[in-house]
Amino acid sequence: MTQATDMKYLFLLFSLSIICPLALADDSVATDGLNPFILIARIQIKEGMVENYLSIADEVDKAVEASEPGMLFHNFDADPTDPLAYTWTEIYKNSEAFLKHNANPPVGEYVTKHAELGDGFSIEIYGNVSQDVIDAINVLNIPLKHFKTSRVGYVREEYFK
Repeated sequence: MTQATDMKYLFLLFSLSIICPLALADDSVATDGLNPFILIARIQIKEGMVENYLSIADEVDKAVEASEPGMLFHNFDADPTDPLAYTWTEIYKNSEAFLKHNANPPVGEYVTKHAELGDGFSIEIYGNVSQDVIDAINVLNIPLKHFKTSRVGYVREEYFK
């Protein structure tokens, strides 16, 4: 691995260590949507469309950075073994931040363009989220796998006030 790749992985591991939601014995308590969580969106791009896709990804990335303070980390990474596979890694401050992201017009434009340039799209959520987040994703008809928080983990809440 290159030093830059090593640093990305170390940052992601560090982020996971401080972002994993607070451990609670009763999982129902942590579904209020106030905690941070991680969303992974796995993207498959059509053959011959990678450069076009990178352009729309760059466009939405810049728009999200400018308009969504609740998006704490937003990165588009290339799969090391499949040149047509990419992954969005997104860290949200809370469920409301995702709902704002989902309603952001540049994100809707990106999803529309994805339909032309992409072959696949699936979402994984790591951490507890509000039911509104689950409902919003289900409306999109995008495959979703939700990894709910177990009783193990914590959040350094002072970073999320």
